[in-house]
Amino acid sequence: MNYNLFGYAIFITLIVLVIVFVGRSCYRNGNLFVAALLPGHLDLCQQINKILLVGYYLVNIGYCAITLVAWQQITGMPQLIEVIAVKMALIIGIISVLHYLNILLLTTQIQKLIR
Repeated sequence: MNYNLFGYAIFITLIVLVIVFVGRSCYRNGNLFVAALLPGHLDLCQQINKILLVGYYLVNIGYCAITLVAWQQITGMPQLIEVIAVKMALIIGIISVLHYLNILLLTTQIQKLIR
């Protein structure tokens, strides 16, 4: 049995589910956050939020697909579970860092962007 192919399928399925769940959650709740930063610019807020969502999906799903190249040869089920857990944790950590960088960027630079 080729554990790598099995691992790729499991990893891509799980990580895309996590990415979509987090993206939808941030998109739903992000409108309120961006609207508070830009009072009176509701259309601009919605467009900024949509752009952030599309960028989020592209960066994270693309990065996850690229990481498949760097996987080592998996020889057994315990190693498969370990590799998937480590890769998932890394991606979730990156997602959280990107989320906080977006918040920092928006809160510090938004007024400069609308002028």
